[in-house]
Amino acid sequence: MTKSSMSRRRFLQSSGAAAIWLPTTVKGYTANEIQSLYVDGQMQEDVSKWELDTPCLCVDLDLLEANIVKMESTVSRNGIASRPHAKTHKTPVIAQMQLDNGSVGICTAKVSEAEAMYKNGINEILMTTTNVTPTKIKRAMNLRQANPRFIQATDSPQNARLLSEAAIAMGFVADIVVDIDSGGHRTGISPGGAALELAQLIDQLPGLNLRGILCYDGGSQHVVGFAERKKQTLERLSAATETYDLFNQSGLSTEIFSGGGTGTYNIDHETRGLTDVQVGSYVFMDAQYIDIGGETNNDVYSDFAASLTILTTVLNDQYEGRVTTDAGAKACTINRPWARVKGAMGMSYTSGSDEFGTLRYEENASHSYKVGDKLELIVSHCDPVVNLYSQMYAIRDDRVEAVWQIAARGMSA
Repeated sequence: MTKSSMSRRRFLQSSGAAAIWLPTTVKGYTANEIQSLYVDGQMQEDVSKWELDTPCLCVDLDLLEANIVKMESTVSRNGIASRPHAKTHKTPVIAQMQLDNGSVGICTAKVSEAEAMYKNGINEILMTTTNVTPTKIKRAMNLRQANPRFIQATDSPQNARLLSEAAIAMGFVADIVVDIDSGGHRTGISPGGAALELAQLIDQLPGLNLRGILCYDGGSQHVVGFAERKKQTLERLSAATETYDLFNQSGLSTEIFSGGGTGTYNIDHETRGLTDVQVGSYVFMDAQYIDIGGETNNDVYSDFAASLTILTTVLNDQYEGRVTTDAGAKACTINRPWARVKGAMGMSYTSGSDEFGTLRYEENASHSYKVGDKLELIVSHCDPVVNLYSQMYAIRDDRVEAVWQIAARGMSA
């Protein structure tokens, strides 16, 4: 066994209590029953996490709150702010927690997410994806009409003109940021002269107000090894800093220079001019991040705890060396690396089947499970997993404290 795998296993084992199986005497609750017990923000009965019907999504409140505090204290100490991406949690309650703890706003990837957040009381919203169709532009402008603090991104002169026309037609001025390509060629305009010309156009167009730039370097977030991740991040954002300088030299607004993410949250402040980081996964964490290594631990990214888990039940234990659970692809996704059993060592999990997951034991397995036992999975990739569920259970000391609606679930348009 490699040093790296041993270190990861120790982290997984220490990141939560050992898996617990459900005693036959314990009452079970369906999702609807739990929802009916959650009235005016309070649970009307004392319900154990292990009494929940499965598969279901759980978030450990102590770990979630610690992750939020850790992020805010770090970015504040480094002289920048956080502008978390709601595409990770899709849950207004968590967005409000982030704002209450110091975030300057939230990001959304889609206009439907922005609509869901605003409908549930979140106003400080920056949409990072450009709206290009008439339908999307109309929806975004309707949101801006209702919420003057809504900010939109654009990455082309043609789109800027369309946004200007829409804003003029509705009789207001829309706040705009220029989306700059960090080098991944996914979205954004090329840095330098092209970005400057677009910003100058926005500054001149009626109905638009330039607020600055964003440059999200998604390609650097999962680079394995802190030193290599830092090197790539600072190199790839250097062009955005040069563009930031061009904006300033031309008298254009750089009030917002937003970028970065969970994998680079303690690196991004070294990019001159950066105002805030678009962190997302830090609230929950997942197997994809655990493996990239951190500044103080080369093998495991342990800066934030795995607060999000899928609770699943063993359905079949008849075959040697393995059991079958009720959490397959429809509960876990098929993202890699696979989900991992929390609080256990010496086993692997796969969710390739639609309805069923397979847990296989290795020689040094710390647990074995029987039909009816329940266990928790650290998710593979938190964003798409959250999108599979309508609600998540907020857990403290193994008791259900709240039921949170994932209001932006399925909001992909």
